[in-house]
Parts: sequence; structure tokens; C-alpha cells
Amino acid sequence: MNILNNKEFNVLLLIIIIILLSINLTMATPSIKYNRNKSTYLIDETNDLVLYCPMYGKDTFLINKNGEIINSWTSNYSPDYSVYSYGNGKIIRTTNVKEGVEVFDWDGNITWEYEYISNKNRLHHDIEPLPNGNILLIGNEYFTREEAIAQGRRVETLGIYSDFVIEVQPTNKTTGDIIWEWYVWDHLIQDYDPSKANYGAVADHPELIDINYYVGSSADWTHINSIDYNEEFDQILLSSLNYNEVWVIDHSTTTEEAADNTGGNSGKGGDILYRWGNPQTYHAGNETHKKLFGQHDAQWIKPEYPGEGHILVFNNGQNRTDGRYSSIDEFIPPVDSLGNYFLAPGENYGPEGLFWQYIADPPNSFYSSYISGVQRLLNGNTIICNGTGGKFFEVTPEGETIWEYENIYPSPPEIRVFKICLFSKSELYPPDLICNGSLTWKNIKAGDIVTGSFNIRNIGDPESNLLWKIKSFPNWGNWTFTPENGNISAGSKLSVNVQVIAPNKTNTEFEGEIKIINLENPDDFGIINVILSTPRNKASYNLLFLKFLEQSPLLNRFLTLLKN
Repeated sequence: MNILNNKEFNVLLLIIIIILLSINLTMATPSIKYNRNKSTYLIDETNDLVLYCPMYGKDTFLINKNGEIINSWTSNYSPDYSVYSYGNGKIIRTTNVKEGVEVFDWDGNITWEYEYISNKNRLHHDIEPLPNGNILLIGNEYFTREEAIAQGRRVETLGIYSDFVIEVQPTNKTTGDIIWEWYVWDHLIQDYDPSKANYGAVADHPELIDINYYVGSSADWTHINSIDYNEEFDQILLSSLNYNEVWVIDHSTTTEEAADNTGGNSGKGGDILYRWGNPQTYHAGNETHKKLFGQHDAQWIKPEYPGEGHILVFNNGQNRTDGRYSSIDEFIPPVDSLGNYFLAPGENYGPEGLFWQYIADPPNSFYSSYISGVQRLLNGNTIICNGTGGKFFEVTPEGETIWEYENIYPSPPEIRVFKICLFSKSELYPPDLICNGSLTWKNIKAGDIVTGSFNIRNIGDPESNLLWKIKSFPNWGNWTFTPENGNISAGSKLSVNVQVIAPNKTNTEFEGEIKIINLENPDDFGIINVILSTPRNKASYNLLFLKFLEQSPLLNRFLTLLKN
């Protein structure tokens, strides 16, 4: 009886292994993959919007990064100086004549305005909208020369202005309730006159503000120029220009506790929890320890953004010791998970160094002596407002400039801008339409019918009626939607049933998306992801295998030997 020799046996074994591997690989992995169709809106950089208010005009502008005006709002007053999104297509801006704030809807109508001015008090500079809809406002109050001296002030002016923060809850169209207050005047120390109030050792009380650190010709002695809020810790971040410092205070206090040194989450009332930038202010360093030079726009980097929880500041560089230039400084405050800040006895507050810094090349090519702002973006880049030049630009973490724009309003050369805010369209105008679900069908025979469903919800205002429509769907298969358009009342949802006839193509994975839009706001849309895969045609494979056997002399000889 003839048998296979060793060489023939090894070849036959190798053929069988290759066949088995090819079967497994073919059945496990489709040989063709269609990429999901991407909506141009989702990758369109014009979705990034810049909101700003030129200092010498009465208009507020919303532009995309191509410089195209998306919307504008006209006030009767110039700003003082900031503007922010207030949600639902609204903006909130300061005014320098009425010493207050205005809220405009998308169409330019004033929906709320608030004044806070008297012979003693006025608002200024910056505001901070809170998550609860209230607003933090910076202001100052006037004290006479005699009142200042009684507090231990070495007065060189007729009187002084002392800063404060108030939280206002909007009520009617022109009114608001002050529900929280904090005053610099309640947290003073001085080592100038032991016969006056607040006398003590400044170095022993970094939680207090030395009323005599800045004594000059200006009555505006602390000059707080920015305010920010940390929801996690319920704390407020302030920038004091004349002290070249940022300060953190506790917002969880009552107004009574904020005037004292006990109470709140910190247990320290309204005293300063953390300060950084110039330890000379509390006698813990000298000029070489100074980090900030007339800074503006101090802020916590937002949660889920690169560097979240760090503090970012536009360091203007006024009287900087190593030259005349501005920088963007990012540092990590020494804070624990409960919002407590570390300070070693006899030392100054850290950190000593920066986490990240932007300096132009050459450094003096970027300088703004005052105003100006900065913001960290979700992609890790940083957008910068050179306020005195009216120039905006975006830099990468490596310092590369990838976008720039120069303001032209109201007209050159009056183009200065206090700060800018960048956000996506959805942040300015939150969606009413929410879609939930996905559609996945595996190993579906070509031509078979499959079904599924997804949900649409209306999360808009209580009186809203959402008009929606299926805008687009994959160009493979035969699709039916029930319903394919309609309306949904506020707080309601509906289910859309989907039927698809699978494409007549085997061994393929199809991907795509269904886009559902709000007919009254096409920028408000939802996406449902879709995957459908078809298996390899087994009958075709079996015919191919039999044909292979018929044409293989080696296999035929092997089968003949088995029969004998």
C-alpha cells in the first residue's frame, strides 16, 4: 500500500492549517469597513464663538473664529468692563454709567437690569454668574480720611475706596435681592498706629489685609479687578491689582460669618484662605519673591479641562523686575480635597514655581500694561486677550500661535477690550433636544429586515413645544422611521421606531449616524450612532472549498490512501 512520505505529509498538514486559519480570520473580521459619516457642524471650527465688549463702544459682539459676527447687542452705555454668557441665548454685561448690570436676550431685548450706586457705593470691573442664576458683583465703598485713620490707615489722600463683593438674586425686571456680602473693611490689620483699630503683627496674620501695604496717590487702594467662583469648594477667587496678589475667600458663610473670622466650610469666616503673588503684603518675603505684576483675570481652570483646579492668570508685567513684558501664568494652589490650603509656619504660600507659562518670543513683543484676559480651552490650548492692543490669539501648550484676530470696533484706535470669553454654541444656547440610544445589529443576513428604536426628549422651558425632524441617516440600507418628525411638549419624550432592510453585501460592517434637529434651532441637534454587520456567505465558502479539493492532487492522493 502506498503511503505519503514525510515531505508530502508535512506539506499536507501545512495546507490544512492554512485553510483552518483562513476560515477563522475570514469569519471573525469583516474585510470591508465603512467609516461613519461625520457632520461638518461637529468638526467646524466656526462652532467656537468669542464674546467680547470693546471698552469704548456700546456694542457687544459674538464672533466665530473666522471673524464673522454671529450676533451683536447694543446698550445705551459703555461697559465696565466684562461680559459673559448667561445661558439660553442671553448675555450679561456691566455698565459704567448706571454702575450696574444688564441682561440681554438673543434678540437684543433687556430682560433684567440692576443698579447699585449711591454717594458711598459703586460697582466696578468684573462680575461672575453663579450656577444658581445669581450674580457675584465687585464694588467699593467710600470712607473719609477720618474713618480711614480710625482703622489705622496712614492716609495720604482725602479718603479711600474699599472693595466688597455682593451676591445678587434677580427678582423683577429691574430689581434684585442682595443675599450675601463680603467686605475688605472687615478683615484688616495694621502695624502703624497701636492706638488705632486693627493693630497687630502683620506677619502673624496672613489671613488679614494690611491696610497700609499700598499707600499712594490713588484712593482705590486694593483695586480688585476680577472675580471667579469654584463650585466644588464654594469659594471665590479675587485679583487685587495694587497688592499684586490673588485672594481666595469662603463663600459658604452667611453674611454675618463673612464679616467675622469664624464660620463657613473653612471655619475661618470671611478671612483670606489663600493668597499668592506677592508675600511682601503679609511680611513673608521681599521683592525677589514677587510673582505677579499688575495682574488681571485670575480664574480656576474649569472641571474636565486640562489643568482643572489650577489657577490661571494674565500677568500684565507692570514694573516687572526682568523686563517689560506680559505672560500667562498657571500654578497649582496647595489645596486638599476639602478646600483647605497649606501654609507652613513662618513661610509664604506656595507654590514657588509655575506649572505652565506662556511668554512670547521675544518676550517684549507681547505686552499689555493693563486690562486683558485669558482662558483655558477644552483642547488644552489657551486663548489670550491682549487688551490694550485689542488682539486675541490662541496658543498651544508648546506656545505655538494657531489663531489670531484683531478687534476693529468701535473704530481704530479705540479697540481696547477688557477680556474675552470663548465657548461653543451649545454653551451659549443650551439644547432643548436630547436624544438617547444607539442601534447595533450584528451578523444580519443581506436583505433581512431589522428593527430598533431611540428616544427624543424636550428639556426646554416649561412652555416650550419642540418641533423636530430626522435630518439625515446613513446612505446604505433601506430606512423607515415612525414617526420621522413631529413635536414634543416640555418635559415629555417619545420613541422613534426604526426599520432597516440590510444592504445586499456580505462580510461587511456598516457604520453611520442618524441626525435629529430642532427645526427652530438647527444648531440644536442629536446624534444616534448606528452599526450593522453582515456575515460571510457560507454557501459560497463551501463551494470554494470543494473546488479546492477537486483541484488538489495531493489531497486526492491522501483521500485515495484513506479508502485503501
